[in-house]
Amino acid sequence: MSHQYDFVAIGDILMDAFIELEKDQADVSIDMDTGRKTLQMPFGNKVPYKSVVVVPAVGNSPNAAVSAHRLGLETALVSDIGHDKFGKECLDALRQEGIATDFVKVHEGKITNYHYVLRYGAERTILIQHETYPYSLPDFPVPPRYIYFSSVGEHGLAFHHEIATYVKEHPETKLVFQPGTFQIKLGTVELKDVYEVTEIFFCNKEESQEILKTTEQHMPTLLKQLQALGPKIPVITDGPNGAYTLDAEGQAWFMPMYPDPAEPVDRTGAGDSFASTFTAAIALGKTPDEALAWGPINSMSVVQKVGAQAGLLTRAKLEEYLANRPADYVAKKID
Repeated sequence: MSHQYDFVAIGDILMDAFIELEKDQADVSIDMDTGRKTLQMPFGNKVPYKSVVVVPAVGNSPNAAVSAHRLGLETALVSDIGHDKFGKECLDALRQEGIATDFVKVHEGKITNYHYVLRYGAERTILIQHETYPYSLPDFPVPPRYIYFSSVGEHGLAFHHEIATYVKEHPETKLVFQPGTFQIKLGTVELKDVYEVTEIFFCNKEESQEILKTTEQHMPTLLKQLQALGPKIPVITDGPNGAYTLDAEGQAWFMPMYPDPAEPVDRTGAGDSFASTFTAAIALGKTPDEALAWGPINSMSVVQKVGAQAGLLTRAKLEEYLANRPADYVAKKID
């Protein structure tokens, strides 16, 4: 009998080089009108940096795959790499984590994505470039229980429609959609078929406003407007202000952030860990309000380490944090 995966993540894989900047060699300015922050460094100079850490096999979807597997789900990744040294490092890292790599395609004449992360304190600016790959869905022997779809390159529009068609033809597979920047810019009209077949949807507050083309601030309203696009369980995060979701009855829930045990080291991957952990909880039979309590715990752990995966928890460790949570760390109904 062919194997069924609980969780198949789809999206670009890459190498991350985390370059920690010296605080006295760079600065961050804030526009008082827009609140936009700008990283500033001397131009035309040799700028010293503090350290560099290279992490293989990362990206929204690979991060989610590692998270789900550590929480106990049978997990695979659909992605593309070049036939090069970095592609091999990515494959080795995935296999070491226990992620099935049957659906990772190796392309002759292509390079593996490599990004540079400029770290300034716990925040970062990422220099990105996506190689052009011929995206396509593999022939799954058995439809997976959950497909988790996130960032791909800007040339991948047709791939979105292919995924939407697959999910429509295989209703036993639930689609989880965590759009990246390009996918948000495409808009809800271009990706109407994707939104319509989505089971769980993730974005942050600012992204929800951009998707909906609104300045609405009321979270239950934003959630219901996202739900009207198709997603059955929309989830919105709001950084230190917590996270929000709707249950099957349309009730809105709020969850505060789990308190940090120390100052965050690196916020890379906090959103991926939240979304994948919420999804894993649902796949493991939890309700949306219960899943809402799982997500922030993994995010709290991830930001204590450099990179998006080093801090990801096992299910036993996550449940230990949950058992020892503060008294006010509970999901609340909101109107």
